[in-house]
Amino acid sequence: MRFDTEAMSSDAHIRKVLNIVRTHLDMDVGFVAEFVDGKRVFRHVDGDQSPVAPGDSGLLEDSYCQRVVDGRLPELMTDACDNAEALTISATRELPVGAHMSVPLRLPDGRVFGTFCCFSFLANPSLNARDLRILRAFAAIVADLIHEELDAQRELKQKRERIEKVIANQAFHVRYQPIYRLNDETVAGFEALARFEAEPYRSPDKWFAEADEVGLGEELEIALARKALEALSEFPKDVLLSVNFSPATIMTSSFAQLFATLPLDRVVLEVTEHAAVANYTELSARLHPFRLRGLLLAVDDAGAGHSSFRHVLDLRPDTIKLDMSLTRNIDRDRGRQALASALSMFGRAMGSQIVAEGVESEAELDALRRVGVTKVQGYLTGRPMPLADAVQLVGVKSKALRKRA
Repeated sequence: MRFDTEAMSSDAHIRKVLNIVRTHLDMDVGFVAEFVDGKRVFRHVDGDQSPVAPGDSGLLEDSYCQRVVDGRLPELMTDACDNAEALTISATRELPVGAHMSVPLRLPDGRVFGTFCCFSFLANPSLNARDLRILRAFAAIVADLIHEELDAQRELKQKRERIEKVIANQAFHVRYQPIYRLNDETVAGFEALARFEAEPYRSPDKWFAEADEVGLGEELEIALARKALEALSEFPKDVLLSVNFSPATIMTSSFAQLFATLPLDRVVLEVTEHAAVANYTELSARLHPFRLRGLLLAVDDAGAGHSSFRHVLDLRPDTIKLDMSLTRNIDRDRGRQALASALSMFGRAMGSQIVAEGVESEAELDALRRVGVTKVQGYLTGRPMPLADAVQLVGVKSKALRKRA
């Protein structure tokens, strides 16, 4: 027997095991039950004629399961009606229960999770100790799967609580990285970037990935954007502020509420090309009223994502931002130069600005000038910085750009 662990969830594994065992033992019903607060809860059920379904429950003391675990009933009965203790349970005659097999599901720490059981409506005198050993062996597999699932649930709960705490306590700050025009060497705007203060200390992309994993991606994006957009009042009106959003968050009511009263002619919305878009027509329609109010649209990470430039083609952005994987070492790579040049030509034809991200060397800057890039952003011209430092850069020519002009 082989299970594809990549393709099957723990629940699917358990259902498969349950079906195999029930069929092999020629039983009518198989189930996995959990003991919860004095009740027996059916978690998995197999059998076309089963009188119970997943989620059903009843008093634990009224069950075979409890009495098997505490030793009042044997793990194997070829005919439950021959057992005096079993006859005290109403289900024995009401269902009826004929052959019955049940073993405890013990977790690695020794706790009894519940039981792994099979029964038939008729007696089956052919069942023997060998069949019971088979049931125990498969029960051990199921117990391991349950243990893994419980661990995964605990980890997910911890992750969710961590993200909730970050949002509630605003355990993050915003840094602003300048974006320079190459024609006059001054700041055109800033990109707002998140930095997290909470433990574990790690890169922002890992925080966002974890938030998405626990269903809090929207809440984290909105909280950070709200904080970042407070800087609009500190910058002159001709300085743009870029904020990042995933397509999924753009489609939410929280996004609409946040952008309802902003001076959108000063805001650039960056949509990452790494994120998949389920429906471009719906996304464009969602953005349309905001763009009518002046919102500028940028496609981030162009050339790096799986979207194959569909963001660029279908969203018609005002700005195309070349990913740093395309910018890096562009001075030494003719392929990168050709792609950047083609994107620059495309941008001019579509009326889009081209911003190169991740510019770190003067050689890269020279190459980007030659291929037609209009704006640059990177450590060469300015690292992400506190708001007070960013405000001081406005109107000041970049030394790095002036040196290479």
